[in-house]
Amino acid sequence: MTFASWPTGGAISFGGDYNPEQWPREVWQEDVALMREAGVNLVSVGIFSWGLIEVAEGEFDFSWLDEVLDLLHAHGIAVDLGTPTASPPAWFFATYPQARVVAKDGTVLGFGSRGMASPSSPEYRAAAVRIASRLAARYAHHPAVVMWHVHNEYGAPVGEDFSQNAVVAFREWLRARYESLDALNAAWGTAFWGQHYTDWAHVSPPQPTPTVGNPAQKLDFARFCDHQLRACYIAERDAIRAHATQPITTNFMANECPTTDLFAWAREVDVVSNDHYLTAADERNHVGLALAADLTRSVAGGAPWILMEHSTSAVNWQPRNVAKRAGEMARNSLSHLARGADGILFFQWRASRSGAEKFHSAMLPHAGTSSRVWREVVELGGHLRALAPVRGARVRAQAAILWDAESFWAQDLEWRPSVDVQHKERVRAYYERLWRDGVTVDFVHPSQDLSGYRLVVAPASYLLRQADADNLTRYVEDGGTLLVSFFSAVVDEHDAVHAGGYLAPLRDALGVEVEEFLPLRAGDSATVRWAPEGGEPVTLTADVWQDDLVLHGAQVVGTYVDGPAAGGPAITRHAHGAGQGWYVSTRLGIDELAPVLAAVYTDAGLESSGLPLDVEVVTRHGDGEDFVVAINHTADEVKVDLGAGQELLGATTVTGTVVIPAGSVAVLRTTTPQLGGDGQP
Repeated sequence: MTFASWPTGGAISFGGDYNPEQWPREVWQEDVALMREAGVNLVSVGIFSWGLIEVAEGEFDFSWLDEVLDLLHAHGIAVDLGTPTASPPAWFFATYPQARVVAKDGTVLGFGSRGMASPSSPEYRAAAVRIASRLAARYAHHPAVVMWHVHNEYGAPVGEDFSQNAVVAFREWLRARYESLDALNAAWGTAFWGQHYTDWAHVSPPQPTPTVGNPAQKLDFARFCDHQLRACYIAERDAIRAHATQPITTNFMANECPTTDLFAWAREVDVVSNDHYLTAADERNHVGLALAADLTRSVAGGAPWILMEHSTSAVNWQPRNVAKRAGEMARNSLSHLARGADGILFFQWRASRSGAEKFHSAMLPHAGTSSRVWREVVELGGHLRALAPVRGARVRAQAAILWDAESFWAQDLEWRPSVDVQHKERVRAYYERLWRDGVTVDFVHPSQDLSGYRLVVAPASYLLRQADADNLTRYVEDGGTLLVSFFSAVVDEHDAVHAGGYLAPLRDALGVEVEEFLPLRAGDSATVRWAPEGGEPVTLTADVWQDDLVLHGAQVVGTYVDGPAAGGPAITRHAHGAGQGWYVSTRLGIDELAPVLAAVYTDAGLESSGLPLDVEVVTRHGDGEDFVVAINHTADEVKVDLGAGQELLGATTVTGTVVIPAGSVAVLRTTTPQLGGDGQP
């Protein structure tokens, strides 16, 4: 469904979660006055208020919510109205104890947290639909309500449930998927270890077992869990849609919540929204932020999206909750905006005095309006008003990274050749290499149309359906450049090794196959002699993995000097049709990937931006004008040539080089075609 306007009209949305139920009414007046001062124009309300709205089963009290919505509207603040179904009330669990989530070890999860109802519980589904319907019937035409916010962060903290409700629902889901036990037995490979089923009543979710359980069963259970969560969302969404016409969303956790298939979820929302929190232990967490933003934009199909939650400073739930330094909040916010967000929101408006998140930062911190955080919030609100022209402009990428949640679920199961091979590590490594080179990327599912990209990178495609491999092969045939990392195209959708062996589905595209995996011992490394055509040979250090490769037409451009595959091919390049297929059969670090990617860029017709390390430049393309966002993540002043135009944050005219102070941001508005993050117009 397409909506005529963004939730806040022509402005960048700015605000956060607002939980007035935690505060006495006299504080509400102060809140709205300070929101006006900060430039807040959108708040999310009611996300955890089920017990205060439906005070007993079927008994509703909307009086306080009426008052809050009227107050916000009177002060020009729009509302993203939440359904509070992530936190059912105490009376619900007292009435329906069978609706509780059961952990894999049989522990029944109790009341006193959030996200603790079984998504397969009929009683929970009915109650969730009831309150969503009642809220929509009452507030569908309230002038403050511009968007609906279903639930909160599906899959976190509960992504799996092993209750009896889940057992029944899993069997029903499997019967719909496979239709017969013969088909189920074939898909799960139950002939192995004598696991054959003769009665649907004997089929269950994965249970604790003496040794590793059936991987195909576990993969299907991951699919089922994601399906059940999404079915809950759809039920609430449809209940709202029966009354309301405003856009409906739910807040994803992008790369931070591995239990959801984002591409499947994105098809069900009207506006994609995401929550992102820096990993404090990651010294380069601004790169992880960019990855999450690019992923969110990608699952939105390139459309503008909303950063529904991030933090003004420290969070409260990591082992070491590091506070953001001066200017970091603005850099974080504007990096999301640069990569397609038209809404910048936080958790939360006012810091909570009680509860599990009382040490979580907020727009209005415990220190109040005299604090640095508050001053930066007000300043950010001013920046976003100045950046209103950016709204609606889109990011264009000419490179893509494959992202398939099902492949990640399968790769993360037990008994893989090496515990050191992690999909998240490889995705981040290749992403950061592209990020450092200034190449803006989309994330794509391997089944998508790839024809618009000059380069497609597959860092971790352990599970690759034959149809998707055929799609990648056609992409190369038609002139694309494909780069595939090791431990890819190993199994099909049932976690069964492909007929023909490892990498067999991509043999035509890559001109190579894997005869045997040769993982290295912990701490071991090896050397690759890199000898690209026309270039000087160099040595690259690799670790974790080698392949014993068999060539089928591929050119060897990198050779193992030592290790179990010494003397054999390490990196190959293969001409197929009008394109090129590259294969990297070992783990190279971010720096070691630089010369390899430089050669790949040449094939793809791309080039590195040449920007200093940790200077991030992304272009959003509007109707007849571009917006170039340059973020200086370094501790030094930098000079960057962004072209000619109007610098929106400083309201100055730029004719060439822009000086960006340490830790600062510049946004250039120009009608001159600019180079995007991929180095292309």
